[in-house]
Amino acid sequence: MNYYITTYQSSDYEALEALWISTGLGNAARGDNQQTIAETLALGGVLYVMKTEPENELIGTSWITNDGRRLYLHHFGIKPEYQKQGLSKPLLKKSLEFAKQMNRQIKLEVNRDNLPALTLYKKAGFTYLGDYLVYIIRKPNEINL
Repeated sequence: MNYYITTYQSSDYEALEALWISTGLGNAARGDNQQTIAETLALGGVLYVMKTEPENELIGTSWITNDGRRLYLHHFGIKPEYQKQGLSKPLLKKSLEFAKQMNRQIKLEVNRDNLPALTLYKKAGFTYLGDYLVYIIRKPNEINL
């Protein structure tokens, strides 16, 4: 199969959201929407999409945000029907080239039961940070202080 990796365009959003939903990576209800994407890109992030050639079907995604200190790899995944074909390796390589170009640390979160992803990330050089617990407030208007 032929594919290419390029940067996200707003015209990709519908296919991108469908991929995120099909892989469980995210959705607009979690704040993964066009506005948030645009804001993170303006802050120095990048969103790569992998597409088939010549059909231009969006089959992979790698969203990297930049907080000014380090990069965060989010929503890294391949469309289910294209998984287990080695496509995650070139997508991760492209993502890590961005980190190298920016000369910033890159961090990610991965489910401890996602063995294929853990294997991929470890082979790429990611190391385990320890037993950190991750918490989130998804609805800031519901903060109770």
